[in-house]
Amino acid sequence: MTFTTLCYLIKDNKYLMLHRTKKEHDINAGKYIGVGGHVEEGESPADCIKREIFEETGLTAGKVTARGFITFVMGDVTEHTMLYTCDDFTGEVKADCNEGELVWVDIDKVPELNLWEGDKVFLEKLNSKRDYFTVKLIYDAADNLIGVVNE
Repeated sequence: MTFTTLCYLIKDNKYLMLHRTKKEHDINAGKYIGVGGHVEEGESPADCIKREIFEETGLTAGKVTARGFITFVMGDVTEHTMLYTCDDFTGEVKADCNEGELVWVDIDKVPELNLWEGDKVFLEKLNSKRDYFTVKLIYDAADNLIGVVNE
């Protein structure tokens, strides 16, 4: 089981999306995702997401808002993810991210991108609710979404 964080940075009704094009052996290759990563020893989820935002984007996050908790089940692998949004940041998006291309995308256009099917589920919840939510997304061995459990 792993514990990760994920954040959608917001500016001018756009999300900062990471188009994963640079990492070798990347399960997210070719997909658009938010920024985030693995929680390290001694970090809180908020510490982690602020570190990941800076490492991946060059931006310094102020207040981050916990919006949901996602459980990804992929065969015998389970990943728990704390989902955040953030519109409180300073700096400029760095030109070169070692994981892919960073692009600002209109929030209403994000579902048209190459996303994981489960990401479409939680992004809809993120965009339509103000309340905190939890969801479990179950994938088969071919990375097809086969189950959604709203908890």
